[in-house]
Amino acid sequence: MSTYEKPNIVLIDHFQSSKYGLPQETSMNFREKIEGHDMKELTEKYGSPLFVFSEKKIREKYDDTTSKIRDVYPDVQFAWSYKTNYLKSICSIFHDMGSWAEVVSDFEYQKARNLGIKGENIIYNGPYKPIASLRVAVKEQALIHIDHLQEIIDLESVAKELGMTPQVAIRLNMNTGTYPQWSRFGFNLESGQAEQAIRRIMNKKLFKLRGLHTHIGTFMLEPKAYEAAAVKLTTFMLEIEAQYKIEIEYLDLGGGFPSKSDLKGVYQPPEIVVKDTTEYARLIGPAILNNIGTRKPPKLIFESGRHFIDEAGYLLTTVVSSKIMPDTRRSYILDAGVNFLYTSTWYNFTLEVNQQLKGIPEPAILNGPLCMNIDIIEEDLKIPHLKTGTQMVLSPVGAYNVTQWMQFIRYRPAVVLLTKDKKVEIIRNMEDLSSVEKDEVLYGGETGIS
Repeated sequence: MSTYEKPNIVLIDHFQSSKYGLPQETSMNFREKIEGHDMKELTEKYGSPLFVFSEKKIREKYDDTTSKIRDVYPDVQFAWSYKTNYLKSICSIFHDMGSWAEVVSDFEYQKARNLGIKGENIIYNGPYKPIASLRVAVKEQALIHIDHLQEIIDLESVAKELGMTPQVAIRLNMNTGTYPQWSRFGFNLESGQAEQAIRRIMNKKLFKLRGLHTHIGTFMLEPKAYEAAAVKLTTFMLEIEAQYKIEIEYLDLGGGFPSKSDLKGVYQPPEIVVKDTTEYARLIGPAILNNIGTRKPPKLIFESGRHFIDEAGYLLTTVVSSKIMPDTRRSYILDAGVNFLYTSTWYNFTLEVNQQLKGIPEPAILNGPLCMNIDIIEEDLKIPHLKTGTQMVLSPVGAYNVTQWMQFIRYRPAVVLLTKDKKVEIIRNMEDLSSVEKDEVLYGGETGIS
């Protein structure tokens, strides 16, 4: 016998339209399998919630992007952005395809070295590089991208201490016509900071200046911004080379290419606003080649992360209960929340369920399992009733969620990889009490209550 629930009446308002019309309402499609693997069987074996990654999608996206850029530029190198997703199995796939490592901490540097990546194939970025970490990077001939003056001073000290020559680039920030300008990191080009940094490096003669680097932002939807950055980097490179009689080996345009994610606040879907890699490539390549004359083209480096991995990631979750809220919306409680989905702040996920939905759509909200009012995955749904036990898959979730998830209130879930040969491999085990407490020390060394 079904449990009786008092009916509710709610006025359904529409958002104010823009010149593109009304924003699309979030809906749910039917889906039972991911690349031939049944969702229910996956969660029965590995638990719910469950992160799932597709090796096939990773490799296809990487091959597509790299080939399009290499079509317009002769010497291109990609460096996988560890902070985007530093699971060992994920990093190994990118390295297998020829990617270097781009790291922003001593922790990530150690992960790359443990995977067998040589120092010379590691780009060491970030605003904080401890002295001990710089010593290791200098000894191993890593490419150290200098972020600020204190780092120059620290590296000078390390170079003298070790009697070695650090291999460096400097990071620049610049105006590329986009807002907000990413001005926190690196030396500003327009104000003369960058030129002052170069002058110190060249006059001290303690470093080998091998490259120039900029990262103009994240989820960059305007290809012309990369064109502007490429022109400015190239112009600055030629000025340095002429003044100091050296040759810069590489230009690094950072990352920032978008994925096919649905950015909140944007009325048009990602299929329209996110441009194909070809549009970025056809502006970046000529921006460098047309400005260097007969000079040999410098190596062009990209540090893409989100663009490669986001659409290869899924999160399987289960409806564990529901209730009627005071505003008459129905709240569905999932076993995964914002503790695992850091990017829910900025992106709307594609939502799919493993059963056909029947009935009249009603206003609903998706909440996670946390004892926090902010634990909201989706707050503007109009869907038929979902039964407890309904499975849902959220995507794309491959970028940043696994590196920025929290061990808060609930154990972090398992992660599996759907391999290119159609197998399912566990690449991170679900946490338990022993894994959470392994680094804790009980004060006094006693247990129990006296």
